[in-house]
Amino acid sequence: MTDGIMSKAATMEIPINGNGDTGTLTEDESLEQDLQQVMVSGPNLNETSIVSGGYGGTTEGIIPTSTIKGSSMHQCHSNSSMTSEELSRGLAIEKFDSVKKWGINTYKCTKQMISERFGRGSRTVDLELETQIELLRDTKRKYESILQLARSLTNHFYNMVQTQRALGDAFSDLSQKSPELQEEFGYNAETQKLLCKNGETLLGAVNFFVSSINTLVNKTMEDTLMTVKLYETARLEYDAYRSDLEELNLCPRDATTLSRIDLAQQNFHTHKEKYEKLRADVAIKLKFLEENKIKVMHKQLLLFHNAISAYFAGNQQQLEQTLKQFNIKLKSPGSDKPSWLEEQ
Repeated sequence: MTDGIMSKAATMEIPINGNGDTGTLTEDESLEQDLQQVMVSGPNLNETSIVSGGYGGTTEGIIPTSTIKGSSMHQCHSNSSMTSEELSRGLAIEKFDSVKKWGINTYKCTKQMISERFGRGSRTVDLELETQIELLRDTKRKYESILQLARSLTNHFYNMVQTQRALGDAFSDLSQKSPELQEEFGYNAETQKLLCKNGETLLGAVNFFVSSINTLVNKTMEDTLMTVKLYETARLEYDAYRSDLEELNLCPRDATTLSRIDLAQQNFHTHKEKYEKLRADVAIKLKFLEENKIKVMHKQLLLFHNAISAYFAGNQQQLEQTLKQFNIKLKSPGSDKPSWLEEQ
């Protein structure tokens, strides 16, 4: 039986010499027949074993196919682990490059800033734009002073109105309890109540003035100054990379220097475009800010003047007409909402 198996195995064997050439089978028909026989009479693939020493080898060289499957699964798991590891490594490299670029940029800008302060470095200056920026900063400081004074006036005037209300109530109470001075206490009470009413009307106008100035100073002007800060940073970067390019152009021209010059030119053009864009943005914002400031202040100064004049002239009708002109609505008496001062 063993001889029969060996003779059958011999018919399935394809001899191969040392150079990888076939031995006795030289015709395609014989090779095709042998392959067909292997496919028909060979064992099931699930039971196949690989013999390291040929058909006559010992069982020590047999590797079960289940081992190959397990090895394949381990390799797939290893590949997925390597993929995630490569992903993490890529992110780390990207972060490192970002930090490296930031460090180089910070170094160049700091170097440029120090050079400018000590008068050793050149600085790009737009005289017209710089003048407008300084004017804006000075205007903002003055408007902040007006805003502070207007708030102080509002607080003091609010306290005075509250005192007048309390004094009017005291006069009214005494007019009922002092028959001999009822008339005198009475008209003083009416006067204080009228002044209190007119004072609340004036407070509404002054509060509207304060709110509008606050919006102009701390929102509109501040927004423009934020763009100015971005522009000044872009200007510093532009000058830093311009100076870097000028220094490289003075160096001897070898292969390393030429590659550094190419990179410096790319960085210079990138920061030049950024600088020019922000310069145009600042110019546009300054123009619109000036137009908006004139429009807002024309309205608010007219309101402040008319309200103050009407109040101290004792013209209640003109004072109320001023609030209607500027669409200012006062809180109705007896409202439970907190006063405008409590909301500050």
